[in-house]
Amino acid sequence: MINEIGQKLYLNCLLLWLMCAHTLLVGCADRDDIFRVSEDKGQPKFVSDSVRNPLRNAYFGDVHVHSRYSFDASLFGVLVTPDEAYRFAKGSPLRHASGQTMILSQPLDFFSVTDHAGLLGGVLSFSEMDPKKGNEIIPLTKEVSKCWENGCDFSPISSPSLSANAWDALRNFSRGLQASRVGRGVLDNRQVLGDSWQSIVEASERHNDPNNFTTFIGYEYTAISPTNGNLHRNVLFRSSAVPELPFSMFDSQNPEDLWHWMDSLRESGIDSLAIPHNSNGSDGWMFQMTQYDGSPQNAEYAEQRMRNEPIVENTQIKGTSDTHPSLSPHDDWADFEVMPYLVGRHGFSEIRGSYARHALGRGLKQDNELGFNPFKFGFIGSSDSHNGGGSYDEDDFMGKIGVVDGSSRSRGSIPVRDADEWESLKTRLFDIGPEVSVAADDRIYSNTAFKTWSASGLAGIWAESNTRSDLFDAMLRKEVFSTSGPRIKIRFFGSFKFKDDLLESSNAIARAYTDGVPMGDTMTQDGQIPSFLVWSIADPNSSMLQRLQIIKGWIDLGEFREKVFDVACAGAHKPDPSSRRCPDYDFSVNPTNCGASKASDSTELKTLWRDPEFDESQLAFYYVRVLEHPKCRWSTWDAIRSNVKPRIGIPETIQDRAWSSPIWYVPRHG
Repeated sequence: MINEIGQKLYLNCLLLWLMCAHTLLVGCADRDDIFRVSEDKGQPKFVSDSVRNPLRNAYFGDVHVHSRYSFDASLFGVLVTPDEAYRFAKGSPLRHASGQTMILSQPLDFFSVTDHAGLLGGVLSFSEMDPKKGNEIIPLTKEVSKCWENGCDFSPISSPSLSANAWDALRNFSRGLQASRVGRGVLDNRQVLGDSWQSIVEASERHNDPNNFTTFIGYEYTAISPTNGNLHRNVLFRSSAVPELPFSMFDSQNPEDLWHWMDSLRESGIDSLAIPHNSNGSDGWMFQMTQYDGSPQNAEYAEQRMRNEPIVENTQIKGTSDTHPSLSPHDDWADFEVMPYLVGRHGFSEIRGSYARHALGRGLKQDNELGFNPFKFGFIGSSDSHNGGGSYDEDDFMGKIGVVDGSSRSRGSIPVRDADEWESLKTRLFDIGPEVSVAADDRIYSNTAFKTWSASGLAGIWAESNTRSDLFDAMLRKEVFSTSGPRIKIRFFGSFKFKDDLLESSNAIARAYTDGVPMGDTMTQDGQIPSFLVWSIADPNSSMLQRLQIIKGWIDLGEFREKVFDVACAGAHKPDPSSRRCPDYDFSVNPTNCGASKASDSTELKTLWRDPEFDESQLAFYYVRVLEHPKCRWSTWDAIRSNVKPRIGIPETIQDRAWSSPIWYVPRHG
């Protein structure tokens, strides 16, 4: 049972979330039978026969998706069941809450429905309660349910008269929570939680198909820091062995208590891992340098944290959490899809302590000074879609939260047609604050944080087979990577023993595993300069690759430093030996039709790279970033389909990318 202070904090945040949501909110060809291109669609096919592949295959999936059982999704008109979400991931069409049809260009390999444990299934149950009990949220949610049953259009532009009651119901529902008029038996009804959790578990079990399509039983732990920062985690279970009920923010807002719970379950045979996400909106709390209560971190803390959350989600719809221009001023690509706001409310998130690269540096500093590292994590991507499935392609983006951002006008990518339409949009949907922007051409837009949304992301996993156990083991050892949407594949190995002929070898990957370590692992000094095998293959349905980069972070005289090295370039180009940069490609995209100019490009980039500035005494990490050539951003596609010019102030193009998990270097004496 949540204490009074914690309950007030959570309900305040929930109110802001519900009412102010508008303010944010490679596989290398190591074997011919592993990576091949089909003749019909030119899409990569990963063949996992009955024999597990010791060299590992690349699998793509999404482990952060919400269905009707999440309170916010259901309030936003999303009625998608877990079964429908899994069928979507396997290639079936899905009806978006706004009436559009969602379908993937290519099925996923693995998937998890991760509904909020807090209020799990609650909104659905509220609509069935007896209004005579005097709880004002009951008739109001009935209004929402009635709208669903009648098949009404929630869009305030398409159907303002119908949507008015629905949106009033949503707002008053949140006010009912704010007034604390729900409690034990409603807010945290164990019967409702149990029934909903059981339905989610059973759906995952029904759709799990080892070696073809893997599901993970999971949920979201939605904790909020004392400063309203996001401390959310997704919890995935290794197998069908799961607890009776998930651990939620109603049990504790302290993530360390979640880890204690996970450890206790592990002792009883129930294994799990937690994946932090939206650290960009954590207000500096996700990667703080103290424990939750402000006490100093220690080795036990670091071990427990890394035991329970070995990977971090660094890209999703609510922005990329890799780095920030203020933290990486010498990185020309640090401004990629930055969503700088606190999640679900007005205000900016504190930058320091909120981004992954900076956290990796803090971990090195802790290791250097105290001998332990609480931030030695790998990277995955996922969507955080509340629509039952993600829209990962720039030309097919449908938003994140049902009817709220399900139209181009609500996302702010195209202007409203006239003042009356603006008033309808503003008063029905965005009625908090003067949310209006007038561009240079005097067009009126919805000016919400939705314009910073990103058509992202995907998790990539190198595993022996497409099964729960093998995928889970890969996440534990951090042999994982993230993408901003395209199915770009990255191989990354480090060693002191690699030979110059490694890339030309027919068994390069086997040698890399034998003589080195893969992404997610650690190298220890043996008196040599390390070499890194970097290999990426483009998504044939996306743009071609432009450059491979290695991001290096290290501790020098007690301070964290970082540097970006271009290590492979498209075409026949080589990085400049002095600047360590590829040439500035003369590449352009036409925002009126998304056509692109001719340029040097590559379907794959690979190299064997040695750190020219290596110092054997310095703790360091290395990870790969691969960049595509630019293409039209989703907001530009919205404008093209509406036959209007792209909005001024929003990037017209995007340079999609992928990130490997790091490899760490530790001096032998460290």
